[in-house]
Amino acid sequence: MKKYTYSESRDTRSGFGAGLLEAGRQDEHVVALCADLIGSLKMNDFIKEFPERFFQIGIAEANMMGIAAGLTIGNKIPFTGTFANFATGRVYDQIRQSIAYSDKNVKIAASHAGLTLGEDGATHQILEDIGLMKMLPGMTVINPCDYNQTKAATIAAAKYFGPVYLRFGRPVVPVFTPENQEFEIGKAVMLNEGNDVTIIATGHLVWEAIQAGELLAQLGIDAEIINIHTIKPLDDSAILNSVRKTGCVVTAEEHNRVGGLGDSVAQLLVKNMPVPQEYIAVDDLFGQSGTPAQLMEKYGLNAANIVSAVEKVICRKVDQSAQVL
Repeated sequence: MKKYTYSESRDTRSGFGAGLLEAGRQDEHVVALCADLIGSLKMNDFIKEFPERFFQIGIAEANMMGIAAGLTIGNKIPFTGTFANFATGRVYDQIRQSIAYSDKNVKIAASHAGLTLGEDGATHQILEDIGLMKMLPGMTVINPCDYNQTKAATIAAAKYFGPVYLRFGRPVVPVFTPENQEFEIGKAVMLNEGNDVTIIATGHLVWEAIQAGELLAQLGIDAEIINIHTIKPLDDSAILNSVRKTGCVVTAEEHNRVGGLGDSVAQLLVKNMPVPQEYIAVDDLFGQSGTPAQLMEKYGLNAANIVSAVEKVICRKVDQSAQVL
């Protein structure tokens, strides 16, 4: 198992703030809009350097999406900023009609996604947003894993033409990917090559998958670990090439089991290479109040649960092989 280390932990939303500033420096067409959450979205540095390119919309998220769509007509590249719950569920109609259907070059920056929003509870912990956004034709869906990757993803999104949903979070997590990395939309990152099982993870669960890989190595299980930062478009070839070798897969995400990364992987496999699959995800439930660590433990979104899922899926693979013989 390849060894990954880190020297600091930072929130992915700060990676967005740093990426937004750099994108603004690289392209004068980049502008930012916010729904009264400047501090939470880490937009302060962008506003300080480019005050004339920032628009405070207030608590009017639907209006923000419409304004962002309009700004693209003047060749602006707008980033809208608010909590993931408000950036998707509250304004789905506006995104569908004014951005996705119209193929507008809007970047929807969604912070505080998933369970790790923590104590704010179920009303703010959206676990359906990936499903909502990936169902929109033409929408690119990105869910980076740490500060450095979120910064790189933000810069890449600014250069990409078309609507993008960029999802990130509130808690501090290990920073383990390279600084100043090249981010290729739609291209998976191989973290560890293995032969016994494929672990496909996204967002905060990527680090948990790495920790699970280390535990599995101690058990003699050689795990292949893939970081899927872009859920749509999915890197089909990376997944199929891996599963062709390992014969089974575990998907891991901080999202509802229904409609998330695991569903996308299952759809790909059932059409091309059906193999046993296990899901690490919230099992069709709403969240509740608690610390991020408590909630990840309660809903089974950690390294220990990934290890258990791997052991289960390998048993299924063995049983399936025995039945064929």
